Amino acid sequence: MITFDDVSIRHSGAEAPTLEHVDLTIGEGDLCLVVGRTGTGKSTLLGSINGLVPHFSGGHLSGEVRVDGRSTRRNRPRDLAEVVGFVGQNPLSGFVTDRVEDEVSYGMEQLGIHPAAMRKRVEETLDVMGIADLRRRPLIELSGGQQQRVAIAAVLAAQPRVVVLDEPTSALDPNAAADVLGSITTLVHEVGLTVVLAEHRLERVMQYADTVLWLPGDGSVQYGIAGEVMARADVVPPLSAMARVLGWAEVPLSVRDARRRATAERIELRPLPAQTPPAGEIVCSVRDLRVAYDDLCAVNGISLDFTRGSTIALMGRNGAGKSSLMWALQGATASSGEIDIDGTDPRRVDAAHAREVVSLVPQNASDLLYLPTVAQECAQADRETASPAGTTVAILDRLGVDLDPQRHPRDLSEGQRLALVLAIQLAARPTMILLDEPTRGLDYAMKQHLHGILDDLAAAGSCIVVSTHDVEFAAAATQRTIVMADGDLVADGPTRAVCTSSPTFAPQTSKVFSPVELLTPDELAEAVSRG
Repeated sequence: MITFDDVSIRHSGAEAPTLEHVDLTIGEGDLCLVVGRTGTGKSTLLGSINGLVPHFSGGHLSGEVRVDGRSTRRNRPRDLAEVVGFVGQNPLSGFVTDRVEDEVSYGMEQLGIHPAAMRKRVEETLDVMGIADLRRRPLIELSGGQQQRVAIAAVLAAQPRVVVLDEPTSALDPNAAADVLGSITTLVHEVGLTVVLAEHRLERVMQYADTVLWLPGDGSVQYGIAGEVMARADVVPPLSAMARVLGWAEVPLSVRDARRRATAERIELRPLPAQTPPAGEIVCSVRDLRVAYDDLCAVNGISLDFTRGSTIALMGRNGAGKSSLMWALQGATASSGEIDIDGTDPRRVDAAHAREVVSLVPQNASDLLYLPTVAQECAQADRETASPAGTTVAILDRLGVDLDPQRHPRDLSEGQRLALVLAIQLAARPTMILLDEPTRGLDYAMKQHLHGILDDLAAAGSCIVVSTHDVEFAAAATQRTIVMADGDLVADGPTRAVCTSSPTFAPQTSKVFSPVELLTPDELAEAVSRG
């Protein structure tokens, strides 16, 4: 179905090709998972399948990419639209209408599909993606996860033979991700849909993959059976890390496979000490906080205390009110109730002082980038925060990101842009740091670096709140977890207690070794040594 014949791709101004002499064939009805570190060329490879590379990205493509026999070099994306559907990393930037129902039907209108057939497909797709209740909602009012589901629905409704998905679950809560991937897998198995999918949260998708395509970062690719390629890859999801701890040569692709093997081997584990969130002074106090948008109550009378030196996870399904709470704490969203951050109400301070009190990295982090080069963004951040020159660059280095100082921020990958914005915001070392989905686009190594930086900031006295659907990161990096639903608080306690008691928010290590309360492969290693 998809053939790469000696394909090399070099972006304009790049010293080396992103992909070099790639030869592979992805069969019809396969679900191919593309893995690799941030910046290794995953998005470039995906874009070459529908012609976005090189027709819109620029640069030079040699060799031939064919989809269903059609050359992507000789056919532009619009000519391939009936064959290839594409969902990028930032769904909002790809929307062309204002409402959910209109967006789902737009692609079919462009393909000239009969109105009766189009109406039927819209209804089916809205149901499959679980968004029928959103049909008349403006797209701009949806949460990031809801927007992601709409973007996938718009592609599936056109019924292409190939679907290309770049980070399709990055903004989805665990249940929504499982639903979406389950729906896609059903189409793969029952109608022969071919899916090529890049994802950093491999724990969500490994079990569905027929094949894995690994990009080591040197321009080459390694392609083959999922378990075999994952055993060699330099990206290490939790199940791979567990396999290494336990000395397993083959990586289990699902929690079920890992649990069966662990049970058969009768692995002895000792429980770890109970987790207690740091007991520090209260740095932020919230009382009866309410946020409403017309008739929608996004935050419903919440009262919370946050302590200095703590890292806290904020979790809940898409649309639960997490982002609304974060923006209210930052002072940018109209709200009622009391907010006190170290003696200051962020709603009543000037912009210059506000950044020292509370700093927010939003879901669409690239909206904060406005200068023409990485170097200028970093230098401006140092000046605005009165930090020593090189502070922001040093934080980037700690994140493990090597960026060309003269590159335009808009030319970076989603993960690289997020890392740049993180560095810019963290340079101010504010009293309270709010991160909304900070691990989107980050590989496992970058998440570890981010974890280390957050630990250092907490040790220096900052309070950090991480709104996330990444249960593995929350399990590793936070001591307290707050769960929201429909604007209300439904759980608040130590991360170990909250996550291990929830099938939705439990990390994979917990699921494999339950009832022993383990959160991460590192804790597994400690429990094995105690056993």
